[in-house]
Amino acid sequence: MSAMQIKAPRLLQSMLSAFGDLYLFKLSHVLYGGRVAQWALFAQLSNWFIFYCITRTLSNSLETVLTVISLYYWPCLRVNSTDVPPVSRTWALVAAAIACAIRPTSAIIWLYVGLVELFVSRDRLKFVFLEVIPIGSIVLGLTFLLDRWMYGSWILVPLNFLKFNFLSSGGDYYGTHPWHWYFTQGFTVMIFTFLPFMVVGIIQSKNWKLSGLILWVLALYSVLGHKEFRFVLPVLPIALAFSGYSLAMLSRQYSSGKKIKKTTSKRTKSSWKIKAAVLFLLATNLPMAIYMSMVHQRGTEDIMNYLAKEARNGNFKSILLLTPCHATPYYSTLHQNIPMRFLDCSPSEVKGIPDESDRFMMDPIGFISEFAKNWSKPSHIILFESEEKHLKDFLLSQSFEERKRFFHAHFKVDRDLQASVVVYALSEA
Repeated sequence: MSAMQIKAPRLLQSMLSAFGDLYLFKLSHVLYGGRVAQWALFAQLSNWFIFYCITRTLSNSLETVLTVISLYYWPCLRVNSTDVPPVSRTWALVAAAIACAIRPTSAIIWLYVGLVELFVSRDRLKFVFLEVIPIGSIVLGLTFLLDRWMYGSWILVPLNFLKFNFLSSGGDYYGTHPWHWYFTQGFTVMIFTFLPFMVVGIIQSKNWKLSGLILWVLALYSVLGHKEFRFVLPVLPIALAFSGYSLAMLSRQYSSGKKIKKTTSKRTKSSWKIKAAVLFLLATNLPMAIYMSMVHQRGTEDIMNYLAKEARNGNFKSILLLTPCHATPYYSTLHQNIPMRFLDCSPSEVKGIPDESDRFMMDPIGFISEFAKNWSKPSHIILFESEEKHLKDFLLSQSFEERKRFFHAHFKVDRDLQASVVVYALSEA
């Protein structure tokens, strides 16, 4: 049962991700035709960051799926919006509203699309008063009731989200990047070697509405100090669709209603170009996808799987995680009623006051010496190798011994190298 509990959310997100792939294919098909749709799907399935991130149980992953589904139904994004049935816009608004309920920042995307729809629509009053307001109100009301049920009091989560992330810059507490980060590092790393194909695809397709959406999202997120790769994940499939467009053009098998006569030499040349492009994209993306998904920073996953097995066998009583906060999957992998404690990283109401996690990272031995004065000694302690070297003597003096060590990473990301993660246990445990 425990293995199913661990895997079920991931399997669900994998199935939802498949719907995202399907709707990217459908969106590309209605915009550019079947050949481009096939290449767009190829780009989606072979991009390393999509492979790495889209099946993870992040709210951004579900937001991305809902974004692609919604974009397919928006009339304003079609070549001929009058051919789209009226119900299509309703489905677009429902998917967009659910995306905003899950991630309020998704409103950045739908503000742009909504303004485009408002500009091209012939029934603006109907759109605003009979579609946007009713659908938005229903979804907001349902989320309001759900939050009331879960929190036990009336809380408007989107408003708190807005206050913390935008009005008070609370996200900056977790680190900031320069304004150009998404353009020079973040999004360019995500799209990786598909970048030149995306640029060419945008120029060739001349679809300024969708390309403008990418620019709009990157620009608005650049205003925020705190930046993460996953924040702009919803526009990555759109960028990959443009890559698919340029690949289709490169294959010389795509046509927009015109037959193009080709000589044998031209066919051979174009065949060589597309084969080289595909080989280049696969050779650069697949190794990265496999390494980042299967090797890099896997230690915290492995250690929780190990502890879950130990817990089922009744081999420990409590766990203290001396790691940066949220470093492990925690109870989502353990699924046992066993006390666990990790270092808190909740933002302080007073600026400049470091949290538990920061204090530990700044002075591991000083922090744990003070912490141990009032602790109920855990049966197991988890920590990274980078902190273990500071605390090894302390752990031995408290009758802890190394029980298991797991590989974690080959290189550092935002802290000292966390090469391995270690389990220490009380010698009598």
